[in-house]
Amino acid sequence: MKIPFALITEAVDELSRRKLRTGLTLLGMLFGVASIVAMLAVGEGSRREALRLVSELGLQNLIIESKKLSNEQLKEIRARSLGLSSDDASAALLAVPGAESVALRTEIKTDQIVYGQKVETGHTFAVTEAYAKQSGLQTGAGRWFESGDFATQAAVAVIGPRIATQLFGSADPVGELIRVNNVWLQVVGVLADRAKGKSEFEGIKLGLDDERIFVPWDSAKMRFPVRELEDEVSSLSLRLREGTSPEAAARVLQRLIEARHNGADDTTLIVPMGLYRQNQQTQKIFTIVMSSIAAVSLLVGGIGIMNIMLANVLERKKEIGLKRALGATQRDIVSQFLAEALVISGMGALLGLLAGIAAAYSIAALAGWSVAWSPLTLMIAVSACVATGLGFGVFPAKQAAKLDPIAALRSE
Repeated sequence: MKIPFALITEAVDELSRRKLRTGLTLLGMLFGVASIVAMLAVGEGSRREALRLVSELGLQNLIIESKKLSNEQLKEIRARSLGLSSDDASAALLAVPGAESVALRTEIKTDQIVYGQKVETGHTFAVTEAYAKQSGLQTGAGRWFESGDFATQAAVAVIGPRIATQLFGSADPVGELIRVNNVWLQVVGVLADRAKGKSEFEGIKLGLDDERIFVPWDSAKMRFPVRELEDEVSSLSLRLREGTSPEAAARVLQRLIEARHNGADDTTLIVPMGLYRQNQQTQKIFTIVMSSIAAVSLLVGGIGIMNIMLANVLERKKEIGLKRALGATQRDIVSQFLAEALVISGMGALLGLLAGIAAAYSIAALAGWSVAWSPLTLMIAVSACVATGLGFGVFPAKQAAKLDPIAALRSE
C-alpha cells in the first residue's frame, strides 16, 4: 500500500500535537535500532580484526612452534628429541598432503642494535626465503631478500619501521650499516607499517613487525652463535594448497612431529584456520545474544506504537466518523494511521541510527574493540525498525477503519 506524501505531512502535524506521548514512543524504537547498529558494527569490526590478525599467521598455513622451556626441562627432553629442526621441515613438506612450501624462522638472542651513537633493543630473526610471502610481510622501502642473498650468505637485513625510526629518524635507512650484537649488517629494506591494533589472537601472541630485524637463514647461522640446547628452528610454517583441509593436514603433521621427536612434548601446533573458525563461532554466539536483546527492544517499541495509535483512535473517533461521512474509504483511514506509524518508526530509525553510531564508537573507545561499517548494516537496522512500526500499526489502523461512521460521530 502506497502512502501519499500529503498523508505523511498530515501525520507529522498530528503527532506533533502530542509531543510527550510521541517522544516516549520513539524511545523504544530508538533503543532497538541503536542496539542493532552498535551490535552489527562491533561484530563486523571484530570479524575484520580477526582476519587482520590471523593474516599474519596465514589462513592456509600450519605452524609448529618450539616450546619455551627451562634448561632443566631442555636437558631432560634432549635425551629423546633434538628439538625442532630444518629436517622436520623437509619431512613435513614431503609427508603432509597438500603441502606447498615451508618457511623457517629462528630467534637470535639480541643484546643490542647499534647505528652510530644510537643503541636500541629489538628482536632479530633468521628466516628462509618463503617467510615473507607466508607471513604477509611487505616492504615499505627497499626490498625483501633475494635468492642471491641466501646463496651468498650476504650480511644484509630487513628492519621494522619502529627500529628504523629509532635508529635513523626521518633519514632513509636503505644502504646503511647497523650492528646487531657484534655482527655488521647492511639494511636492504624496511617493512611496511601494518595497521595498528591488538597483537594477540585467541591467546597467541603475534610478533610486532615494527620491532623486528630479519636476516637470511644461512647468513645468520654462519654469523650468530648457536646457544646450547636451543632448537635449530623456533617456528616452522607449512603452507597448504588451496582446497586442502587444514584439519586433516594438521593431524598428519602432528603425528609426524611426534614420531620424529619420540613423543617429546617440545612443540606446539597452531592451525590459524581453526583459530579463525573458533573466533567466528564465539562471535556468532555474541551476535545471536545481542540480536535477541535488540529484537526485544524493537518489540517494546512496536508495542508502544500500537498503544499510542489505539489511544489516538479512541480520541479521534469523531474525526474518523466525519471523514467517513464525507466520503473517505476504509482504505483512506488505514493509510492515514499507517502514515503515522511510518513517521514514528522512521524518526525512531533515524535517531536510533545516530545513537547506534555514537554507542559503537563509545564501546570501541572503552573496550578497545574495533568498529566497521557496511551499507547492509544500516539497511538492516532501518528496515527492521520501519517494518516493526508498520507491523504494529496495522491493527490500530484496521480498528479505526472498521468504526461505524454514525456511531463515531455520536461518540463523546
